[in-house]
Amino acid sequence: MEVHFSPEQEARLSQIAAHAGTDTEHLVKDAALRLMEEDAQFRAGVRKGIEQADRGELMDHEAVVQRIERRLQSRAR
Repeated sequence: MEVHFSPEQEARLSQIAAHAGTDTEHLVKDAALRLMEEDAQFRAGVRKGIEQADRGELMDHEAVVQRIERRLQSRAR
């Protein structure tokens, strides 16, 4: 597989790779693999949510807001 970037994009990738202490090919491969993993995790989460909804395991709005607030607070620590 080949991926083509504009000269400006290649220059930016080279800058990022140099800053990270790696080469451009490794940087791009790593980014693509991370994207694929994140996509797989997202899709698994969506499937899990759909399955829960199908079983009637739903949360009301207030419970969702409280859960989000707790997660945000725990990350801020």
